[in-house]
Amino acid sequence: MPQRSDAAYTIGFSAVVCVVCAVLVSSSAVALRDRQAVNIELDRRKNVLAAAGVLKDGESLSREEIERRFASFQVVAVDLRSGEEDPSFPIEGYDARRALADASASRPAPRNDAQILRVPNHGLVYKQLDAGGRLDLIVLPVEGKGLWSTLYGFLALGADLTTIRGLTYYQHGETPGLGGEVDNPRWKALWPGRSAFDEGGEPVIEVTRGRAGTVQEDPHRVDGLAGATLTSRGVTGMLQFWLGENGYGPYLERLKKEGVDGQTP
Repeated sequence: MPQRSDAAYTIGFSAVVCVVCAVLVSSSAVALRDRQAVNIELDRRKNVLAAAGVLKDGESLSREEIERRFASFQVVAVDLRSGEEDPSFPIEGYDARRALADASASRPAPRNDAQILRVPNHGLVYKQLDAGGRLDLIVLPVEGKGLWSTLYGFLALGADLTTIRGLTYYQHGETPGLGGEVDNPRWKALWPGRSAFDEGGEPVIEVTRGRAGTVQEDPHRVDGLAGATLTSRGVTGMLQFWLGENGYGPYLERLKKEGVDGQTP
């Protein structure tokens, strides 16, 4: 009769434990999938509210309050190849990051300072309308390389589609105290009122080296991040890319021509 110390028994016992653990982990992942999807969407809405200035830094909201505040936003899918809204596109559950891994749902990006390699064919835009159904502000997703990581965030523009209302980043791996200062409320407070475009419609907003002037004196520049030159360049690059011809630029131009009435054509 084999002893419990035999190698075969040890290997067999270990294999059984591994199988049981794998089954438990897989079962938990499947059981929690729907809840995870809900939490991901809730976090996305929370960050849209933060960029729009509807949620203040440090403010804690219940799920119900987040949903209530988000109710004033309209989510639309934009075909980035044409700059047109696509009302037939399935918005629910769409993840632009996953689309980048699908050659049929994305395309190569031209060389750019944000080091973006591919662009999804569709992007989700968040439009806040006033009581009369006119556009009050629009929130665009932005992403690009910093020093150590890809930064993911949202940029809010006012009804003129030029004046910045807010910028927030919800995921990155930049160095705390340096590039990680993109999360600093004092730095984020420098963005509202700045102008994203010049008079010719070119995206010129940038994070400068050192200090920028006031909104009135220096509308296209924001203070640099001390000791984080590459992260600062990354923020400049990604904003100019997504506001340009390969990002949401054509869509913004179309809205301007239509009178920014906030309605889907």
